[in-house]
Amino acid sequence: MSMPWYVAPEQFMKDKADFARKNIARGRPLVAVVYDDGILICAENQSASLHKVSEIYDRIAFAGVGRYNEFDALRRSGVQHADIKGYQFSREDVDAQSLANLYAQYMGNVFTHEMKPLEVEILVAEVGHRPGDDQLFHILYDGSVVDEDRSTVLGGEADTIAARLERSFREDWSLAEAFAGATGALAGPDRSFVARDLEVAVLGRSDGRRAFRRVLGSELAELLEAADAGRVGAPDAEAGRSEEAEPG
Repeated sequence: MSMPWYVAPEQFMKDKADFARKNIARGRPLVAVVYDDGILICAENQSASLHKVSEIYDRIAFAGVGRYNEFDALRRSGVQHADIKGYQFSREDVDAQSLANLYAQYMGNVFTHEMKPLEVEILVAEVGHRPGDDQLFHILYDGSVVDEDRSTVLGGEADTIAARLERSFREDWSLAEAFAGATGALAGPDRSFVARDLEVAVLGRSDGRRAFRRVLGSELAELLEAADAGRVGAPDAEAGRSEEAEPG
């Protein structure tokens, strides 16, 4: 008679976490960062139809990395929940924190009780009416919620990208400066982007009730051109400072 196989609960949970992290890290990364008039979300995505970034409700956006069919199902359920809550109560009762808590509960239950965890990380972002009121909730595969105050990175080499973004971050930067910082962090020193490589959206504080809009066409091209020009000029500035520091 063969003995049934046994895996310690601690090892089983560790294996599931390693499985989820490994597969999420294979996905193309995404950066969200606050700027003077709202929140910028910038993702590596060459698909014109399979969106990583979408609107959930009036001033709330959703973004995901990892397995597309899983985070898109989460997005749809969030839209339905927000629509029903806004209809039954009021639009002001729909907020990013309650949505993040709902997602966290579901993802945590899947991670704990199902054999395979969700291979996704998601972001729920809400733009505030005043600077400093913006909210970024990063929900991990196991249901953990990270409340970020100014930027977050999902997928890919998240720690490396976050470190690059932190070096360039400014509290009051414009949309163009935030875009340059986000794309510079995503690309690193050895790559550059063209428009078809990116999916970009903003939650604009001054855009009224429907704050979400996609950055497309000529606007995206202008932002990329300005970002490239800034990166080209940066080494020259460093060289100039080095020459001034050297004794004559």
